[in-house]
Amino acid sequence: MPDLTPLLAFRWSPRAFDPSTELNPEEAASLLEAARWAPSAGNRQPWRFALGHRDDETWKRILTCLPVDDQGWARHASALLVGAHTGDDERAAYDLGQAVAHLTVQATALGLHVHQLTRFDRPGLALELDLPGEVHPLVVAAVGRIGDPFTLPEELRRREVGLRHRHPVADLLLA
Repeated sequence: MPDLTPLLAFRWSPRAFDPSTELNPEEAASLLEAARWAPSAGNRQPWRFALGHRDDETWKRILTCLPVDDQGWARHASALLVGAHTGDDERAAYDLGQAVAHLTVQATALGLHVHQLTRFDRPGLALELDLPGEVHPLVVAAVGRIGDPFTLPEELRRREVGLRHRHPVADLLLA
């Protein structure tokens, strides 16, 4: 495998989070600062975030908008973060993706992990968080430290402890 920074090589999206750890204010600020410095077309920075810490009102509102099967494990995350974008164009969504990617790499640098979810009740979440009409939630990220995979249902546990697989680069090239 070509040389790859460990921040990317060891990044993964767990479902087993440690329910006893908290995201401290410095870590939260560091994650959001990493997102702030992501590339953005014309420096528009169309991303917006809502950050809920375990058991606070924002966290509870976000959690209730996730599918029930994801709530089972996401409730152990130290924080739930909504990534949204302003504007209806694809570029805004792309820029948000850049910001979340930067946040995810920064989380890895801090010894944290992020699991991104795109399957959730978007209209319900916008209502729960009283988002302005021009703000479109696109992703919810569970953030925290690794927990015990044996707390997960068997199917999720197998996925949690199994080997990660990626398509070969050759399969990703269009030409």
